[in-house]
Amino acid sequence: MSLRPLALAERLASGLLRGGALFVAALCLLPMIAVAVAAMLGSTETLRHLSETVLWTYSATTLQLAVIVAVGTAAIGTGAAWLVTMTRFPGARMFEIALALPLAFPAYVMGYAYTDFLDHPGPVQTLLRDLTGWGPRDYWFPEIRSVEGAAIMLILVLYPYVYLLARAAFLQQSATAFLAARALGRGPWSAFFRVSLPMARPAIAGGVLLTVMETIADYGTVSYFAVQTFATGIYTSWFTMADRAAAAQLALCLLGFALLLAMLERIQRGAARHHGAGKRFERLPPMELHGAARWGAVVLCGLPVLLGFALPVVLLVSMGLESEQNLLSPRYLGFMQNSVILAGIASLLTVLGAILIGFRQRLWPGRASRVAGNVARIGYAVPGGVIAVGLLVPFAAFDNALDAWMRATFNVSTGLLFTGSIWLLVAAYMIRFMAAALNSYDSGLGTIHSNIDAVSRTLGKHPLEMLRRIHLPILRPSVLTALLIVFVDVMKELPATLIMRPFNFDTLAVQAHRLASDERLEGAAVPSLVIVAVGLLPVILVCRHLGAQTSREYGAAPSTTT
Repeated sequence: MSLRPLALAERLASGLLRGGALFVAALCLLPMIAVAVAAMLGSTETLRHLSETVLWTYSATTLQLAVIVAVGTAAIGTGAAWLVTMTRFPGARMFEIALALPLAFPAYVMGYAYTDFLDHPGPVQTLLRDLTGWGPRDYWFPEIRSVEGAAIMLILVLYPYVYLLARAAFLQQSATAFLAARALGRGPWSAFFRVSLPMARPAIAGGVLLTVMETIADYGTVSYFAVQTFATGIYTSWFTMADRAAAAQLALCLLGFALLLAMLERIQRGAARHHGAGKRFERLPPMELHGAARWGAVVLCGLPVLLGFALPVVLLVSMGLESEQNLLSPRYLGFMQNSVILAGIASLLTVLGAILIGFRQRLWPGRASRVAGNVARIGYAVPGGVIAVGLLVPFAAFDNALDAWMRATFNVSTGLLFTGSIWLLVAAYMIRFMAAALNSYDSGLGTIHSNIDAVSRTLGKHPLEMLRRIHLPILRPSVLTALLIVFVDVMKELPATLIMRPFNFDTLAVQAHRLASDERLEGAAVPSLVIVAVGLLPVILVCRHLGAQTSREYGAAPSTTT
């Protein structure tokens, strides 16, 4: 083959990769621009009505929920990570994995289980009345359907974000600073608060900000608990009030809050400096606990696992057995088929988009590639309801304009080509979860030395061949991990699915939400259990990866006694 066809093939491959990455980044940016434009074009009367009625309630409730969840996840996640990493007590190795299991639960599923358990007709209050002989109005019992109840549900499912990041940070700390504090007369807990905790602060802060972002994006839990937040306000304005301007303006408020949190996360992560331990690294030897401290650690680590995983699973299984829902019926098989189709298509396209963006940053670093990567990562901070509104507004306008033009010109109706289609919903999933796929792909890409790229170019391989024959075979574990994570995230996603799903195209998440909204909690337990079972896959995968990495990099460490 002559040099000219080779150069032409390389230019075509380079143009395809560069253009594809920019297209993905533009798609991720579209809903945010659309929300801002729709909000500004909305009447000031709508905004004034919102400010006089619900805006301050939404703001106060969302902020209250975020603060409670931030404090709760920081305390549980950091404390549990320190105990299982730096101390030894009965079951410590088991708790290393078990403490991450609640991450498989969507918060709304947790809410369904505990509402059935703690509500007035539930077994707890029924047993209390039977034992005491009290009537329904003779005693006070905490209301599960409240801001505090929703916050507890979110804390139980989100603290693993902080736990996993904090544990990784503690594992990477050398024993030198901690032992120096002990040598200066500090006790183990004083050394923890004055040395180890400040060193892990960037990782802990990053995990807390992730939990806050998930909190403001949550719709299923707050909707079921009748808690008024921006997420519920967007859905109510769009469907109940049929006021798209109000929905866009509320979405813009929530988008601003989410982007502020994303900016804070980037700032605190950018300000952090990690200094490698080098050859003098010594892993801190875990302390052997005795007496009350020994069993106190078991209780402190066991309670989050019990309340966040074991008890909800038992409750859901019990509720499912009492329901009349048949998981193998054609109707439920249809729900599972729809969920798998959506999750499968979305995960494949999302990972493909992440590969395009990550590979462009690798081969053609520069301002355009950096901007494309940053834009693609914004989606993790944007709630699903905001993305749904941001996509529906422009595409609905396009569909209506095209249909009107076709009617006037050819007397033919095109209907809604994009709005209400499965492809627009898949686009929403791509935008929402692109960051998760890109982070997983980038973590694997960092293990490929740049010399490999130079050698492949020397051998005449154009970029597309390099990606197909060199990078992707090496990155197969990272790509598979990204596929699995996005697949499960799509299975759990509720607000975008509720707003954008095609007519008569329901998923397991939608079915669980519908049954719970009708107070048919036993029926809601059946699809909820399937979602949880699928969600366990990436959690176990992440835990195994972290455990293998720990053993490989640091090895076993001797114990000390305290």
